[in-house]
Amino acid sequence: MTAAVFFGCAFVAFGPALALYIFTIATEPLRIIFLIIGAFFWLVSLLLSSFIWFMAATLTDNKHEPRQRDLLIFGVLISVLIQEMFRFAYYKLLKKSSEGLKSINPGEKAPSMRLLAYVSGLGFGIMSGVFSFVNTLSDSLGPGTVGIHGDPPQFFLNSAFMTLVIILLHMFWGIVFFDGCEKKKWYTLLAVLLTHLLVSALTFISPYSGLNLVLAYIILVLTGIWAFFVSGGSCRSLKLCLLCQDKDSLLFNQRSR
Repeated sequence: MTAAVFFGCAFVAFGPALALYIFTIATEPLRIIFLIIGAFFWLVSLLLSSFIWFMAATLTDNKHEPRQRDLLIFGVLISVLIQEMFRFAYYKLLKKSSEGLKSINPGEKAPSMRLLAYVSGLGFGIMSGVFSFVNTLSDSLGPGTVGIHGDPPQFFLNSAFMTLVIILLHMFWGIVFFDGCEKKKWYTLLAVLLTHLLVSALTFISPYSGLNLVLAYIILVLTGIWAFFVSGGSCRSLKLCLLCQDKDSLLFNQRSR
């Protein structure tokens, strides 16, 4: 039973991201490099936010439960801010590298920023999902029975679905964030930051009710629709895609910007 829970939760959390990687990224070495760099940027942001949280916990008396909760909220806030700062830094790096590639090889077509936004966002999401869920996933192998002491019996499954939300949201956030940087729509960056903070705050809600999952998936759907139209999608292209009549893929045939 523990093996079934382990593999089931692993495929729920990472299955869609793995499929996206295999069908849209694995065939292009350059996209793999950008994905790995994006994951590295998220790792550095985690290291920096962990250092700040550790210093705050060391300098304050965190033995009392209210103080521990305040430190946890502070850590989440700092982590989200630093992640978005590193997303912006990665955008600047990709912008500079794209301009440098054009100046060195004017005849070579550089990847579009929309494509790079998708790849980097997926890199952020995969690494975030791995670090947030790997310890929980390892505990699902046992020993023990979930819910025997009154805990939610669907804890692992709820955690898997929440990890899936985080991975896909990072991908959508990357698309929306890069588009806002390209068009200098700074309110878009603020919207990404606020939704990121909101989804992170939902993790403080008790998993007993499942309310955090419902709200997180509502945000996921709305952000996904936003990212779809930002990346050049339309109702007509969606209809053609669902009917398998769309000959021009938004992902593979983006023009350089």
